[in-house]
Amino acid sequence: MGKKISVDSATMMNKGLELIEACLLFSVPSTKIQVVIHPQSVIHSMVDYVDGTILAQMGNPDMRIPIAHAMAWPDRFDSGAEPLDIFAVKHLDFEAPDLQRFPCLVLANRAVDAGGMMPTVLNAANEIAVDAFLHEKIRFTDIAVVIEQCMEKFSPEKADTLEIVLQTNQTARKYSREIIQQLGH
Repeated sequence: MGKKISVDSATMMNKGLELIEACLLFSVPSTKIQVVIHPQSVIHSMVDYVDGTILAQMGNPDMRIPIAHAMAWPDRFDSGAEPLDIFAVKHLDFEAPDLQRFPCLVLANRAVDAGGMMPTVLNAANEIAVDAFLHEKIRFTDIAVVIEQCMEKFSPEKADTLEIVLQTNQTARKYSREIIQQLGH
């Protein structure tokens, strides 16, 4: 993993961004999606049906698998990844995320629930805040502070055009840099 992805994993923003993706791609409200911590990283998604059945998509944590799936859809081809050895996994653990400990997950929920441009604002602010942390300009705990303060500067306007999305992205980055300067660590 790269440095940004490692920080996003530590703040759980990676799960927040996945929550936003699932809501937007499948037109599902955030109240119908549950983020689950699964240390073995073997189950990548689960769908809970009204009859009580849960279907899980399992595989080794190897990005070649979803990339091959997307490229070959609706067919399949060999991704080159090792097959999952369920006997080596032995057990599967699950726990709910601690929302006090992971405020970025809460912010992602707020962004997707607000809709419009808020996911763009969240993403832009996160990228700037993580970069500032990696360059030792802010503390780890300031990442969520920067994102939240940036989000407070916006209303959830519609994302009608690419121009609006790009302008909002640039403005959120500018505000995030200003917030970082004000934190002045």
